[in-house]
Amino acid sequence: MNKATGGRAADPLPSLLVIPTGIGCALGGYAGDGLPAARLLAAASGCLITHPNVMNGAALYWSDPRIHYVEGSALDRFAAGAIALGPVRHQRVGLLLDAGIDEELRWRHLQVAEGCRASLGLDIGPVLTTDVPLEVSLSQGPSGASWGSLGNPAALLRAGQQLKAAGATAIAVVARFPEDPQAEALAAYRQGAGVDALAGAEAVISHLLSLELGLPCAHAPALSPLPLDPGLDPRAAGEELGYTFLACVLVGLSRAPDLIPLAGAGRGRNALRIDDLGAVVAPAGALGGAAVLACAERGIPLIAVDNPCLLQVTAEALNLEVLPAASYCEAAGLLVALREGLNPAALYRPLARLA
Repeated sequence: MNKATGGRAADPLPSLLVIPTGIGCALGGYAGDGLPAARLLAAASGCLITHPNVMNGAALYWSDPRIHYVEGSALDRFAAGAIALGPVRHQRVGLLLDAGIDEELRWRHLQVAEGCRASLGLDIGPVLTTDVPLEVSLSQGPSGASWGSLGNPAALLRAGQQLKAAGATAIAVVARFPEDPQAEALAAYRQGAGVDALAGAEAVISHLLSLELGLPCAHAPALSPLPLDPGLDPRAAGEELGYTFLACVLVGLSRAPDLIPLAGAGRGRNALRIDDLGAVVAPAGALGGAAVLACAERGIPLIAVDNPCLLQVTAEALNLEVLPAASYCEAAGLLVALREGLNPAALYRPLARLA
């Protein structure tokens, strides 16, 4: 139990789930395949903070009031104590479209937004198109992790500022991404053996916008539908269901928490602060992210899950004390133990003597 909350054993234990983007995690590196783990950990903790990479499954999504959908750079700021997270009933989601999207794809995305308004009752609008194409490019780092850049970042920020001024309280971005249906990397990813080549560039877009505007933001790439692949890996199947990836982003942002500067977090808001956090769950080979390290510095229990990826930034390499978990099922058990005020060491054998 987190001492800072002063809560009873049955109270929620606010927890953070991080599965980094674009590093090929076996679980969470594909089209929303981290969702089952997030749902389980939300049930175990009663309150889970996580990021779009975990929750986004293209046309598939899952809304759970116990799960807080927070963009990656905002998670870093939360962990550093710079902002608090203010739960809300709903957000007004502005839709920002890249001028580089061709007309048919543009209409497909607008129709997804209309469908989410009509079928899910989401508050969407206004819609704005950038004044020039964003010109997204893709690349890979030395580790093989995906990355990317924008040719016209100022156009993204201009459009975002206009949406905020027009009353949007969260922003969904759709940018036209380069594509090569015959690329070996794409074929490997669809077969479950590669890295999501889009994820790194998506993170650049949402990080830039959220940092500039202080609003919840998330991104969906605009791409042409791919040819049928009967051998598709189940983890990539969520991306094959329609023309866009936008539906999950709109649903996630519709109840994403407000990003509240810490100086204002105490004024009548039931906001989550870093001192409320009771545990962090992250892949055992990817412990070097800013949010995870900031939490470790505060002594927040860190659960390191065996979830293979391209990186080997381990507890041993960083000299961190962790609670190891062989799976997210085991991580959920550890969260329950912490929530109940149990010392996880009491659950392992042999049990070391005190002296």
